[in-house]
Amino acid sequence: MKKPSILIVDDEKNAREGLARALQRAYDVQLADNGAKALELVGSQHFDVVLSDVRMPGMDGLTLLQRILARTPQPVVIMLTAFGSIELAVEAMKRGAYDFMTKPINLDRLEMLLQRALRSREVETENRDLHEQLNKKFGLESFVGTSLAMQEVYDTIRQVAPSRATVMITGESGTGKELVAHAIHRLSPRAKSPFVAVHCAALSETLLESELFGHEKGAFTGAAERRRGRFELADGGTLFLDEIGEISPATQVKILRVLGERSFERVGGSETIGVDVRLIAATNRDLQQMVAQGKFRQDLFFRLDVVTIRLPPLRERAGDIPLLIRHYLAEFAAENAKKIESVTPDAMELLTAYSWPGNVRELITAAERMVVLARSDKLTVRDLPVNIRENTGGAARVTLSPVKGGALSINDAERQLTVRALELHKGNVTKAAIELGISRRTLHRKLNEFGLR
Repeated sequence: MKKPSILIVDDEKNAREGLARALQRAYDVQLADNGAKALELVGSQHFDVVLSDVRMPGMDGLTLLQRILARTPQPVVIMLTAFGSIELAVEAMKRGAYDFMTKPINLDRLEMLLQRALRSREVETENRDLHEQLNKKFGLESFVGTSLAMQEVYDTIRQVAPSRATVMITGESGTGKELVAHAIHRLSPRAKSPFVAVHCAALSETLLESELFGHEKGAFTGAAERRRGRFELADGGTLFLDEIGEISPATQVKILRVLGERSFERVGGSETIGVDVRLIAATNRDLQQMVAQGKFRQDLFFRLDVVTIRLPPLRERAGDIPLLIRHYLAEFAAENAKKIESVTPDAMELLTAYSWPGNVRELITAAERMVVLARSDKLTVRDLPVNIRENTGGAARVTLSPVKGGALSINDAERQLTVRALELHKGNVTKAAIELGISRRTLHRKLNEFGLR
């Protein structure tokens, strides 16, 4: 096992060499007799810990500390000082030193301090690595897509994340609503506090109430002990309620109270519990229509609908499909130790033309299947799932009608294709543009050119 590395900086030869002899059995020790040489060593190699005297000729310990901590990665710095300069050592700690020791050095105490410092550094590194992993998995880095629709989603996430505002995420199943909720949490001041998710449709009314608010012992049959609910567990952090359109009117009333008063009682209890929770809700249903039908409380809808983020279905951002395919093929290839170098153009054409009713979730499953069953390092049409190979999601395709007396002019052909695309999608300009492989702006320009409304 590699020894931790320590740099000892002291202008007194006996002091630095004495420390070196005491530490060299357990540590990889190097010496410097001044600040300039210490900086040179720190710049050329990594040290876990720097032990530095405060008072030295030339560059003093405080200046050395400042310059060392300006580097990345930072070592742990412990200052060594004579009794008369403790004030300087305290100042050094204010500037970022881990701790200080007075001379003559108590070797037992130094060993305890080094062990504590190294453990602190290890925990800090683990936390930083975990933070980076969480950002990669749940931050904006986890999203794939450059379409205008997704750029608008990213912008809204960045704007709303630092606030306390309640957020409503809408979109079809499989579009990534929970991923957006995670990203908002990761980019918010609450990122180090809990993120708690509840999938409302998976629980009965009674069980959902207990899950959200907790219960007291004996509150109902089977309640053998007190249990904290998800609102309590998410205190200081974020609570994500997925499929909120499925909750009962009684539970809607209780959630409305928590949003208004930031307090509640457990099931079977009388103690009022205060919480600080940011709520993010998601649904694949039309809540406004449910309000009109009397199936969802209007006052709760207004409380939830402070900021709405609509996730577009994959068929509305077909330009992102090749990016998503390549991203997930690479991910699953790495997981399965397989080599996938490319996708043939005709295979990619079918993948892009498919309507993806299950959205990104379906695409991820298809990518994993293609990797696992791939016959070579190049994916072809025969490697695609059968439903993608044999149809394009049931969508009709735009074709030209034959004409008598010769071929269509380019202008007439463009006009006919544009009309057919609009007819196919019942005047929906966005879908017609995707069908034609052009932007909405270009399609609007074409409509003006052809005199079409």
